[in-house]
Amino acid sequence: MRVLSGLNREQKEAIGLLQIGTFLEYFDLMLYVHMAVILNELFFPKTDPHTAALLSAFAFCSTYVLRPLGALVFGYIGDNIGRKATVIITTMMMSLSCIIMASLPTYAQIGITAAWVVTLCRIIQGISSMGEIIGAEIYLTEMTKPPASYQIVSLISCAARLGTMVALGVSTAVLSIGIEWRIAFWFGAAVAVIGSVARTRLRETPEFLNHKKNIKLPRNSNNTVLSKAENKVENAKSNLKNKASFKTVLAYFLMSSGPPACLYFSYMYFVPLLKGNGLSSEFIVRQNFFLSIIEFLAVIVIIYLSKKLEPLKIVKYRSALYLLFIILFPLMMCLNQDYHFIFFIQFLSIIFTLTGVPAIPILIKHFPVLRRFTYTSLIYALSRAVIYVITSFGLVYFTEWFGHLGACFILLPITGGFLWGVHHFEKLENSQKAFADKPLSPYFSNLQNS
Repeated sequence: MRVLSGLNREQKEAIGLLQIGTFLEYFDLMLYVHMAVILNELFFPKTDPHTAALLSAFAFCSTYVLRPLGALVFGYIGDNIGRKATVIITTMMMSLSCIIMASLPTYAQIGITAAWVVTLCRIIQGISSMGEIIGAEIYLTEMTKPPASYQIVSLISCAARLGTMVALGVSTAVLSIGIEWRIAFWFGAAVAVIGSVARTRLRETPEFLNHKKNIKLPRNSNNTVLSKAENKVENAKSNLKNKASFKTVLAYFLMSSGPPACLYFSYMYFVPLLKGNGLSSEFIVRQNFFLSIIEFLAVIVIIYLSKKLEPLKIVKYRSALYLLFIILFPLMMCLNQDYHFIFFIQFLSIIFTLTGVPAIPILIKHFPVLRRFTYTSLIYALSRAVIYVITSFGLVYFTEWFGHLGACFILLPITGGFLWGVHHFEKLENSQKAFADKPLSPYFSNLQNS
């Protein structure tokens, strides 16, 4: 791939290892999500359709609700110990949860204990996947420079979607051919262990190491350690440098809220409709598999476009089209609810989905280096926890009360917030460019010349 030309061996190895790790993380994470149509029946009690929908939403949300706690832990590790440590630990956590799920007895065998254990495993998987993808994106952002970093960091999102696609392919095989589902989890666990061992070859990012080296014990002009009062002042100045503005935090949160809402809407929202048309679980999983292929190809196209267009412009135009799509969605559903037409609507939702790709390095760079992991992982985790709860439970009730118009009540504010976040980062980028292009004053020019 041309994007890798000009990189040294260490950078190429890091890209390969991180892509493989992200692929495995999302294969393991999404394997349960897309096999939920049969696994929820194995691990949860059988109930009426409405309660079953709520249990399904609970199982889905359990993957994300404790992510903020994990973000604090991984944020501390990533910002104090290093980026490398986080991507190794997360892979090991994922493999452990897969081993437990692969050997877990069903609800019929051990009762409600099965439901609690599988929920705990989903929580562990959610926490580890959060640390994985954020750690990989930060690592590559700090290892490479623009414009190459736009495509290189986007490869992580590409690997995540490939993992989702393969998980759906395996789910399709399990449901269609009758392969034992536990084999898929054992495979994911085994490869995750191998991946975590391989990642020990990674080196820490130069940008992180340079900032860590610059942290010294505060001293005054006489080279003596500062007093407590002076130390407080210096710490206050240091903390100020390591803080992001409220608007930047809010913008990143709103942009991080887009992908989970779109994912749930594209893949989960239409399941009851398809089942209402008499379609089997096997058919629904197979249709989702085709959708995942489209999503993967869409990311490839976006990566290619980022070589020719500004990343934030790509994100802005794509999200504007998604806004138009959501406005027209209730009308489209009034026209037809045949499964072919539903597939077409899912196709549009995936093509125009809200995502920060390929502008993720731009977003990350606007957070201070020594707080970067904590900021981005915590915001990422909070956005997933909040939005998945809103969409999964909200869509159950809103569509029950307002029909398909209820989806607009949730997705329109999320899309509007996403667009505002893009606008904020555009302003930050423009102000940085204006400052960089501004000529130096005569005083600084003389200093530079001397």
